[in-house]
Amino acid sequence: MTTTTSRIPGLHKMSPEERLQKVVEVTGLSEDVVRHLGNTGNLDSATADSMIENVIGTMNIPLGVATNMLVDGHDVLVPMATEESSVVAAVCNAARQCRSTGGFKTDMSNSHMIAQVQLLGVPNPEFARLQILEHKSHVQLICDETDPVLLKHGGGFRDMEVRVLKGRTGPMVVTHLIVDTRDAMGANAVNSMAEAVAPHIAKWTGGKTYLRILSNLADRRLARARATWALDEIGGAEVRDGILAAYDFADIDPYRAATHNKGIMNGVSAVVLATGNDCRAVEAGAHAYAARTGQYSSLTRWEADADGNLTGTIEMPLAVGLIGGATRSHPTARIALDIMNITTAERLACTIAAVGLAQNFAALKALATTGIQKGHMALHAKNIAVMAGAVGDEIEKVADALVKLGKVRVDVAEEILNEVRQ
Repeated sequence: MTTTTSRIPGLHKMSPEERLQKVVEVTGLSEDVVRHLGNTGNLDSATADSMIENVIGTMNIPLGVATNMLVDGHDVLVPMATEESSVVAAVCNAARQCRSTGGFKTDMSNSHMIAQVQLLGVPNPEFARLQILEHKSHVQLICDETDPVLLKHGGGFRDMEVRVLKGRTGPMVVTHLIVDTRDAMGANAVNSMAEAVAPHIAKWTGGKTYLRILSNLADRRLARARATWALDEIGGAEVRDGILAAYDFADIDPYRAATHNKGIMNGVSAVVLATGNDCRAVEAGAHAYAARTGQYSSLTRWEADADGNLTGTIEMPLAVGLIGGATRSHPTARIALDIMNITTAERLACTIAAVGLAQNFAALKALATTGIQKGHMALHAKNIAVMAGAVGDEIEKVADALVKLGKVRVDVAEEILNEVRQ
């Protein structure tokens, strides 16, 4: 199959069905592809078409539910959308092991987002900085007039900072608009405010404004979670010490920290995606925050308390919302929020932070004991069985045999499948 051309004028004007037919025609794919992509599951094609451009189908991701989560004294079932095996199970197990000590305690710094306005072309940037600061009350008026609905719900402009940076193109003056976006993630609101304020900054200083955009380093919107794992729940002091050593490795070595934090984001991103929030924004903010000291390190902190129990904490930017975007337009995202019984963006962010901490505990414990592959590959065996061609009851039979052999590979699965079918 060879694509004859990637130039398809007018594709954006077609319906999803027409686009799909056109793509099949251009690529030479079979009618089976039309039938497969034509089945959009629980997201109808019209809704999908309203969300992104050039829609031809949907990509369905498994939606699981993490159990055992006790967050601030309340039991919460947490929907998680992920393609990776063992992620949901890890959260369930980690949460169960800290229930006896009260589960997860959480809090949130604020619901403040930052919009940046870049100013160039001023010969005296420090002077321009003060000129901008002198107009703080005017800036507040502009921002609040830009989004009166946000103001009505208790949000709006909160503060302003102005920084002078030295770049390769010369000095620049960067204004930070600090806005309380309440239960919205807030990207559209703060971007609109930045664009409204920009021409006034140019006028006050005589310079020229360029970028007017939010920052995904939402370090004024930090979610925090902590939990204690009793020694008898986790397997004793040796396991605890192994977890502490694994954490220490991640905290001092960016090569290890990248994988360590990826594990945290396995849990975080799965809940963010399930609730229709912006995974890329949350991931960008998390990794930037992990590097805020100049060295990329762990998003979590692990210690032993006075009784020798293991304690863990996490603090990270979590800009998530309940208003706007896919959170409202995607029916599955709305159901996910209903399952969690979440009514504020703050509670959602705090719950997600708790999931991230649980995920990290599970990964560190596996690394410190049996190794990450044993549990992961056992759960991955079903995927391998499907890859080998197993269907129906064959999947479980092949997966069980793979685990017993300790060889979770496609070639081994194919051999087992042939035996099952004889």
